[in-house]
Amino acid sequence: MKHWTPTDIANRFEEAVYTLKRMPPVRKPGYFNAWPPIVRTAIEQMQEEQLPMRLGPPSADAIKRMEETIQWIFWLDNEDERRLIWLRAERVFWKQICWRIGCGRTKAWQMWVIALLKISTRLNAK
Repeated sequence: MKHWTPTDIANRFEEAVYTLKRMPPVRKPGYFNAWPPIVRTAIEQMQEEQLPMRLGPPSADAIKRMEETIQWIFWLDNEDERRLIWLRAERVFWKQICWRIGCGRTKAWQMWVIALLKISTRLNAK
């Protein structure tokens, strides 16, 4: 049986956010592109902007862990705590979090730690 710490839980939420970002986009069925592919010359290919390299879709285990982690957030009663947990997992800066929640940085950090402790207590009680 694993003993959950607040750091483990914060890492799981970050992994869940990363997994969600790697999910393939949702496409409506029945729509497709009938245009032929554009054939570019070598010079045009060298001059075009390089897109960032994307990893493939996440594994089934990563999706399972993400779904489990998202369920944890509903154990929190306060909506500000839920928002805070998710914003920190997305690595939003504390300053922006304080603007959104409407409190100081120390209070926001305390709320974040308390929310992580609530989740860890519930997980360790199992």
